[in-house]
Amino acid sequence: MNAHDGLVRPEDFSNCGLPLHELNQPRVGEAHVWYLDLGSLGLSLQNVLGGGERSIGRQPLTLEQLKVARRFYLKLLLGAYLGIPGKRVKINRSKRGKPSLDRSTHQSDLNFSMAKSEDHVLIGFSHTAILGVDLEVAGRRAHDPMGVARRYFTALESKGIEFTSPDRLDEAFLRAWACKESVVKASGHGIANQFCRFSVETNLDKPPAILEFVNEDPKRWSLAMLQPDEDFVGAVAMHHRQMNVCAFTLAPS
Repeated sequence: MNAHDGLVRPEDFSNCGLPLHELNQPRVGEAHVWYLDLGSLGLSLQNVLGGGERSIGRQPLTLEQLKVARRFYLKLLLGAYLGIPGKRVKINRSKRGKPSLDRSTHQSDLNFSMAKSEDHVLIGFSHTAILGVDLEVAGRRAHDPMGVARRYFTALESKGIEFTSPDRLDEAFLRAWACKESVVKASGHGIANQFCRFSVETNLDKPPAILEFVNEDPKRWSLAMLQPDEDFVGAVAMHHRQMNVCAFTLAPS
């Protein structure tokens, strides 16, 4: 990650092929972020998608297949970090839906977060500190970015986006949205009434950061943007003063 602009670029992603072997867990203050193209991984899903399919290739996956694939690869990665087969990984969900390891089964301080967009997935892992990730289609245009910002963002963010040049308005809005999503997902409280509790940097010439946070020290949070390829952008937030992002792409066997 470029320490100056807080952006993890495509060339920063290390390519890891299947099958996966045991992985070293993230160090304290380190975020491991995995980018998965489920379409390109389709051939590796033939044993878990059912229906006797033997060659999926780049054929669009159904919603049910995508659901199965996301869960399969999440547990595969968790198992690699825990040193056990993925099928033995147990996951619980909080009342608000945030997934986590079943601590009664796994004596580990490994945390994770997953975001999906179309048939692509971003999964983040950390040790001890909570984290959240978000994934968005690059270049996505909001129908009414200023209207959405005024309704859901803080006054500080809305003002920052309002004074962004028109040609960069959509980019500034998308970055702010992705950063806020990642922070909310890390907290596990859901979007409702949470977006207005903190402000993120909207100036695209400055690295992503949390500027203010109600009842929390914003300096105890770290943010980074990711660009795994030209089609998607993501964000990762960690409740830690400093964050080192290690990025990986899971490739077909």
